Amino acid sequence: MANFTAKDVAALREKTSCGMMDCKKALTEANGDMNAAIDILREKGLAAATKKAGRIAAEGIAFACTNEAGNIGALIEVNAETDFVAKNAEFNNFVKVCADTVIEKNPKDVEELLTMTASGSDMTVEALLRDKILTIGENMKIRRFVRFDGVVATYIHAGGRIGVMVKFDTTAEVAANDLFKACAKDIAMQIAAINPSFLDEASVPAETLEHERKILTEQVINEGKPENIAQRIVDGKIKKYYKENCLLNQVFVKDSNMSVQQYVDSVAKELGADIKVVDFKRFEKGEGLEKKEDNFAEEVANMIK
Repeated sequence: MANFTAKDVAALREKTSCGMMDCKKALTEANGDMNAAIDILREKGLAAATKKAGRIAAEGIAFACTNEAGNIGALIEVNAETDFVAKNAEFNNFVKVCADTVIEKNPKDVEELLTMTASGSDMTVEALLRDKILTIGENMKIRRFVRFDGVVATYIHAGGRIGVMVKFDTTAEVAANDLFKACAKDIAMQIAAINPSFLDEASVPAETLEHERKILTEQVINEGKPENIAQRIVDGKIKKYYKENCLLNQVFVKDSNMSVQQYVDSVAKELGADIKVVDFKRFEKGEGLEKKEDNFAEEVANMIK
């Protein structure tokens, strides 16, 4: 008996874009271990590095905003059952209230947020949530949020499909400058579009880098390259990994002749100031959540039979 289901094969295919039979073989070889199966497909050169997110499935919105001073920001995801609700003005207003409450009261997690009095209301966030579930007629859930202090920029893409928040280290005077504001928006849009996993090379955990190097080494050896030059090839591939996965190393989408770091440096030079990207968060609605029904899994099941 296989230690995996048709749904696992479907999930692996979604994460790697590999053929169904290749995914089935990899899961068989990995004894049903999803991460090991991804590694097997990558070692064989069949799959590229996968992002953390699996299939985007749940509905709702990702929303981001700052306070009036622009020195505190919140990024939040609230899920609902259908995409229809995401367009509902009452639902969107509730999400904004939740974000404002995060900004004003700095809860440590969703559980604490639910107990707090909602911004501009005498009801708790939990009571307000229950009220919206009753009036809108759909189940809703506050899934996650993050809060930044400092110079903060936010960006919402495609009506709440993606929300981004970026934290900068610079002066309040620079933060008020239109050139900086345009730069900050460009960085947020870059994050929304390219989905970097890390800020810079130093942000990549040692175990992640070690794992990546192991995969790439196996890949190069499997390609028949001699061991004496394999390490040099792997070093080159690691540089490419940084360029693809680290925000500041990435090619700037608006000008392919420079990296994101070079773009930030050019704006800083023009303003005669220091600007540093400190942190960022990107939420894509429903990432990692499963749909209630998955007809694709049934299709895979039929193929396996």
